[in-house]
Amino acid sequence: MEFKLPEIGEGVHEGEVVSWKVKEGQSVKLDETLVEIMTDKATVEIPAPFSGQVTKLHAKEGEIVKVGALLVSYESTASTATQKTSPLLAPTKNPTAAVLSSVAPVNTMTIAAGPSGGSFARPLASPLASPGNTLATPATRRLARDLSVNLSQVPATGPHGRVTKEDVQRFVGATAAGPQVPSNITASYPSHLSVTTSGTPMQQQTAETLVPFRGVRRKIAEAMTKSRFTIPEFTYVDECDVTELVSFRQEAKPHAEKEGVKLTYMPFIIKAVIRGLKEFPYLNSVLDEQGGNIILKNYYNIGIAVDTPEGLIVPVVKNADKKSILELARDTQTLAEKSKNKKLALEDLQGGTFTITNAGNIGGLLATPIINWPEVAIFGVHKVSKKPIVKTIDGKQEIVAADTIWLSVAVDHRVVDGAIAGRFMNVVMDYLSHPKKMLLEMA
Repeated sequence: MEFKLPEIGEGVHEGEVVSWKVKEGQSVKLDETLVEIMTDKATVEIPAPFSGQVTKLHAKEGEIVKVGALLVSYESTASTATQKTSPLLAPTKNPTAAVLSSVAPVNTMTIAAGPSGGSFARPLASPLASPGNTLATPATRRLARDLSVNLSQVPATGPHGRVTKEDVQRFVGATAAGPQVPSNITASYPSHLSVTTSGTPMQQQTAETLVPFRGVRRKIAEAMTKSRFTIPEFTYVDECDVTELVSFRQEAKPHAEKEGVKLTYMPFIIKAVIRGLKEFPYLNSVLDEQGGNIILKNYYNIGIAVDTPEGLIVPVVKNADKKSILELARDTQTLAEKSKNKKLALEDLQGGTFTITNAGNIGGLLATPIINWPEVAIFGVHKVSKKPIVKTIDGKQEIVAADTIWLSVAVDHRVVDGAIAGRFMNVVMDYLSHPKKMLLEMA
């Protein structure tokens, strides 16, 4: 008997095999997880719609398979085993949810397990045949379409003459810099060996390690490439005095703890950002180039970038403008925990209108974040530092110790001018410098 890849979401036509949870010859029970499949929108666990023995796996880890393609051959051991027909077949007990679809029109990050067990040097999928004379995977073809690249003109370095995504990216970069010069340097390494430019095979095994470029990391790469090659980005930076915010948060922490909430700076930042978005709505929009419209979003779903072992994930706080500081604190805490424990649902990652990324707990003075396409802006938060600044007190200028923070906002210059980005930043800084103003806002 055969089991084919079912429909796994609206508008989803293919997915990447992230990891198999069964082996050939293994017996499985009804609803036991067979495989993790990553699409542009999510990574999901596909459960078995049968009880029986797996006789053959028809796709390799890292391979792109289309909806309806044969996944598993099996022998049924239960007369009642039937193929379920719902899009996800059946809910799993421990669903793996989504991350990166920075490329998808919903959100940009997907939670997926990394390569499971064994060597990190498992071979990647063989090239997929395609109509025409150019070999390329569906993901590569999608990237080429997005970048308006004719694949037949791209020098191929992949196995059997396959054009890879890296080939497309190099071609775009070289075309922008000048005439394309075909590279005559190609390499095909045995998957079980590490690689170096000299030495014996025994020495080579300790020189380098080949890690399959797939799953979340590959989706992040696609998203970042899409953003960089699509959006003419402009970054505006300023320094903000948050002395009052630091003090106010410290006073409010005991009350938040009684409510079972850890009070960070993020809820205050979300509130301040929303005030800025309401005054400058073009930062809370999407550019519909095909339709010839800028779509202003009159709702505020704020994506919060979360650092996880699998990669950067962006869960979304829905209707953030309607929530109090404590409600925002509770929501961000819950989403962060779900992200790190791989418990996010697909809806937790969808519908974002604006993203905030916070590297302050790691350190560093400043970074320029990449916009979470198709959004038109992203807000960067950096570490709080104590430093001397000049302040006017009772009409006199004095040097005082202050808590300061560097903030950045990157915008799509097709939609938002630099002056608007600066004015937006001024509004946000005003609220962060005077946090008690937030108390005057409705919850």
